[in-house]
Amino acid sequence: MPGAVLLEFGAPWCGHCRAAQPALQALLAAREGLTHLKVEDGRGKPLGRAFGVKLWPTLVLLRAGEEQARVVRPLSREDLAPLGAALDASS
Repeated sequence: MPGAVLLEFGAPWCGHCRAAQPALQALLAAREGLTHLKVEDGRGKPLGRAFGVKLWPTLVLLRAGEEQARVVRPLSREDLAPLGAALDASS
């Protein structure tokens, strides 16, 4: 996919995933052109394993298929700072 893509690995019933949503939505609202894809992860789901996902949510920022940043179990906007910094660096 062209441009920046944010993969969010998790599950709809995951409490950590739900707790991360306010901070994540704030990050997404400030970024035009960022494609956000939620990937339901779990047993038998190979994509999460291919990205080495062990905890939810795991957020992986890609640009041209290359990983730029990764954040695991964010709760606040400060926890998402590595994603913002990677987006700013590549703008």
